[in-house]
Amino acid sequence: MLKIVIATHNNHKSIELLKLMSSLPITWMTLRDLEIDTIVEETGTTIQENATLKAREYARLTRMYTLADDSGLAIEALNGRPGVYSSRYGGNDISSKQQRELLLKELYSISWTNRKAYFRCTLALANPYGTDITVANGVCQGLITMSDRGTKGFGYDPIFYVPHQSCTMAEMDTDTKNRVGHRGKATHKMKGQISKLIS
Repeated sequence: MLKIVIATHNNHKSIELLKLMSSLPITWMTLRDLEIDTIVEETGTTIQENATLKAREYARLTRMYTLADDSGLAIEALNGRPGVYSSRYGGNDISSKQQRELLLKELYSISWTNRKAYFRCTLALANPYGTDITVANGVCQGLITMSDRGTKGFGYDPIFYVPHQSCTMAEMDTDTKNRVGHRGKATHKMKGQISKLIS
């Protein structure tokens, strides 16, 4: 059976990706399973560049097919911030809650109709040599709330409101989030690419 490494140190992302990919006849491994604690620096200027960079480097480390994710939140009123810096917005040592509070403070005077935002996810799959990369993207449109709403999800989910669901990402059940969310959409596309490897 084909083995693929999920190249993230974010346990929330690992769990989400494993659930999304569970229908494929693949043996999934995590960096924790392989006892790899190397951090690949996200030096790319776009989300796709960072996903590709991580997939390539962890594939070279593991000599296995490797799936990497990079995601970001872009807010129109903040000229696309935090964007590629979403995971480290405000500094490397602050919590997700502090990051949300920082964004809400920056948006304090912005009206509800001008709080448009979107989540973008790029999944990159590298072959065991890191020489061949397959990419899939997913986008979810929404609005930034005035305060945290919901206790599910992680990261910016409690402040990301999805109009056609009438709730934030953190208020959705897992199946709904996986269907309408940016990572779910990217995964749906990537599953088709991975299926070609096992057909």
